Amino acid sequence: MKTAEESVLGDTAIIVSDGCCVQLGNTPALDDVTFEINKGKKVAVVGPNGGGKSTLFNAIAGLVPIVSGSLQINGMSPKDAKGTISYVPQRDLINRNFPLSVKQVVEMGLINKSSLNLFSRKKINSKIKEALENVGLTEKINENINNLSGGQFQRVLIARGLAQDADILLLDEAFSAVDVGAQEDIMSLISDINLDGKTILVATHDINNLEEKFDEVLCLNRHCCAYGDPSEVLTKDVIEEMYGSHFEMFKTHTPESHMKNND
Repeated sequence: MKTAEESVLGDTAIIVSDGCCVQLGNTPALDDVTFEINKGKKVAVVGPNGGGKSTLFNAIAGLVPIVSGSLQINGMSPKDAKGTISYVPQRDLINRNFPLSVKQVVEMGLINKSSLNLFSRKKINSKIKEALENVGLTEKINENINNLSGGQFQRVLIARGLAQDADILLLDEAFSAVDVGAQEDIMSLISDINLDGKTILVATHDINNLEEKFDEVLCLNRHCCAYGDPSEVLTKDVIEEMYGSHFEMFKTHTPESHMKNND
């Protein structure tokens, strides 16, 4: 395996974690997590509740400190790389009853841009419109977010991330609490964004058909259980390592079981 330094110098790895440890209070949230993600990849981050998916995203976004090991984004610390990362948190962390329009939510993605003060109102409005066009919601620009469906609101949050024009997009539970049709729409949108060269990480509980949706999968249970091609790493042993006593409910999702079902 290449070292973190070699990976960065190779100009392909955009996120390199080498023994990364994060502690929340007195509890280890990430323990000796090591992986590297190449630029332009579409990666599913899977694992149980409390397994460290959101903590990893917070660490990449520079929102929680790393107590040992290292985490590099484009060869920089997460704090120094903040302008290259867009983090779309879980929808249930945002109060949709607050009287905000779609336009206002998307504009929030520009607040932390150092160049915001240089933007004219015309330029800001243009970036908002472009982001909404990319997610197919231009006609909802003045709609109150409380009037949106779950899938529409998720796309608004993605538009907010796109408005930041970041190299890396982190989507935390983008498929939760939306119907199957909305999940498919969001996945199609993610694939379109990925075609523009963005590196996309999606935290999800759903391990169904990951090989059809993502280039790679990162399996977490506070440590890195496996990382690589979904069709290769989602083995019975890895799933059992992630989910422990809950493994029985995932048996049908192993590559071995898919082979049996196709026989």
